[in-house]
Amino acid sequence: MSDFDELLSDDVVQAYLAEVVGAEGMPVAMNPVEDEIVDEDLAEKLDLDPKVVRRTLFILYENDLASYRRDRDEESGWYTYLWSFEYGNIPDKLNDEMRKLRDALEERLEYERSHEFYICEVDGIRFEFEEAMDLSFNCPECGADLEPMDNEDLVGGMDERHAELVEELGKVEG
Repeated sequence: MSDFDELLSDDVVQAYLAEVVGAEGMPVAMNPVEDEIVDEDLAEKLDLDPKVVRRTLFILYENDLASYRRDRDEESGWYTYLWSFEYGNIPDKLNDEMRKLRDALEERLEYERSHEFYICEVDGIRFEFEEAMDLSFNCPECGADLEPMDNEDLVGGMDERHAELVEELGKVEG
């Protein structure tokens, strides 16, 4: 089993690649080659449209998951691009994503804890206290009374997820 096979068997890695390249690019992302390859050869090997392969390779390149080397044919003067997959840094990229998620979750938790909310139970629209007050505690959509909203369950769930992220990052960052 190659390093690629082991890495690509991870559901989290697959989800990350799907987020990066989209559904159309997944056949390329899930079939990296160990050595350099020309995009046309990869398209032929995978039986895919060369445009899809090129677009996916550039997306991978923009995300530091592929690199290329340009080789010039001395006779024709044409350039050939030889692509390599750089999946060794996927764990670091996933850790960066976890840190971003942790930071965003911390911001959202602070927001949820520091605001009072009201909700229209008919339409399910949520308002901050100040906005609800400006609306005379009536829903602008249906006119129903806005009721105080208890967001303790939401905050509790976010707290649990935050603790999981902090624990996971602690294991990684050691």
